[in-house]
Amino acid sequence: MDFKDQLKSSVDIVNVIGEYVRLKKSGTQRYMGLCPFHNEKTPSFTVHVARQFYKCFSCGEGGDVFSFVQKIEGISFYEALQTLAERHGIPMPKRSLAADEETKVRDAVFQMHEIALEHFRAGLRAPAGEAARDYLARRGVAQPAVDRFALGYSDRSGRALLRLLEQRGFSPAQIEQSGLVRKREDGSFYDYFRNRLMFPIHGESGKPIGFGGRALTPDDNPKYLNSPETPIYIKSNVLYNLHRAKEPIRKQDRVILVEGYMDALGVSSAGFEFVVASCGTSLTEAQIKALKRHSVNIAVNFDPDAPGASAAERSINLLLQEGMAVRMVELDGGLDPDEYCKQRGAEAYGERVRNAKGYFYWLADRARARHDVHTTEGIVAVLKFLMPAVERISDRLERMAVANDLAEYIGVDRGTVLDSFRKAAADRKEARLERPKEIIRADERGLLNVLLSDAPGREALLRDLSKIEILNRLSTRRLFEALMAAHAGGAPVTFDAVSARLEAQDQNLLAEVALSEDAEAHEITEEYGRQCLESLLRSGERNRRTDIKTRIREAERGGDMAEAVRLARELEAMERGPGRNK
Repeated sequence: MDFKDQLKSSVDIVNVIGEYVRLKKSGTQRYMGLCPFHNEKTPSFTVHVARQFYKCFSCGEGGDVFSFVQKIEGISFYEALQTLAERHGIPMPKRSLAADEETKVRDAVFQMHEIALEHFRAGLRAPAGEAARDYLARRGVAQPAVDRFALGYSDRSGRALLRLLEQRGFSPAQIEQSGLVRKREDGSFYDYFRNRLMFPIHGESGKPIGFGGRALTPDDNPKYLNSPETPIYIKSNVLYNLHRAKEPIRKQDRVILVEGYMDALGVSSAGFEFVVASCGTSLTEAQIKALKRHSVNIAVNFDPDAPGASAAERSINLLLQEGMAVRMVELDGGLDPDEYCKQRGAEAYGERVRNAKGYFYWLADRARARHDVHTTEGIVAVLKFLMPAVERISDRLERMAVANDLAEYIGVDRGTVLDSFRKAAADRKEARLERPKEIIRADERGLLNVLLSDAPGREALLRDLSKIEILNRLSTRRLFEALMAAHAGGAPVTFDAVSARLEAQDQNLLAEVALSEDAEAHEITEEYGRQCLESLLRSGERNRRTDIKTRIREAERGGDMAEAVRLARELEAMERGPGRNK
């Protein structure tokens, strides 16, 4: 067994995918959840325990545990092996798995970020980190939070981290790609972060992939400096604190979204561990999809100033497009989330989160504040402002409830609002085409599942496949052909081996067979497989008799009585069955 197979047999795909997707049991061998690779409201993403693979029947994504980690983390196959091996305490072979050049660079950048994190943490404890420690003390950040969030300090020298990386043997090319240094015109390097309080940014797997640095002096701009994009850090894909928050998010089935590092740290330290931050960037579709894998319920708590409110407003439509259930947390006194938790306390903040306003009413408040609803022009302006959000209310009862409330908000007739809503709903209708589905018989599905298992007697069933005359008429014929080819070639007849011999369309069909609900309705035994095989044989005989009857009628119509008599005798012999005299 090679290392890949050894590792695959040692990990449970349900546990691995369950770290990224909320899965619910849907049978003895299946789990289901919302697909992490496309936007959906009804779960079509399925994970099979025994087969150790996943499949989404809406977008078509599917594969094994390695392909899932590759796609969800955006990494190479070699890195997926490394990630899973490290997570499960299985040592990687030293020479048998060579990585390509791109993977080697990414591996080096990951290592440099680990080194940088420890370097910055040591800097915060050193005498030079006094200003950073004083800032944290003024902001009420206690030592447990400093340790938990791995806060650090980058010194003023501009070369301390660079020298450390050079001493560790990293090449200039690798160091340049790390994002931890900058290059001067003369070709020399210097540290990217200097005299800043450092916030490590982690990927969802928990590895440090970047940093945010807060200035400690008023004249040092920008106030927050973030890592540039690197081979391991794409800013638009990452949410600060998600690697720590994802388990609390799933337990609570909700997430609090704030704007900055200190807000995430303060809210989490107040006991609300299901909080993430957008790292000072506008919220992106990729970030929302990362959240949706863990919960669709989100409470947006951006800063109460004008830029924060505008950012929240822009985020709402993006969140709704991805099917998130959005509520808006409003804090009084002009306080940001971190300040509110410290000044008013965790209980007061929790009450604000629990009583968070529905997104629509928050938008309506903003619209009413901007426009005079005592004028026709103002009413029209309010309705136009709210239409993008209205268009995303798919539930008719919810739409009517919103219409009632909105009519009262802006002081107009309920019918006027409903008419506007109906027009918006009509304008947004799109034709939905159902993808054609091939019909798979229960007996062919059952036989395939037995042949893909390790059931006793499978070898005999495989040998008897050639007897099935109906085989070339089945929608699964290419699946059976791949099974027979694997068996004839001496290869293991496994799900992976058969899938590897198929084109994408038939790989989807194979996954559909293995994940079907009735695959669990029967015990996978030789007896069940034999029943399915005999059912297919009988169907073949019925089809053959039907064909002969059709040919007899055609021969009679064409005046070829000799052919008609010959076919009639053949049909008679079939109906008498073998072993009986003519």
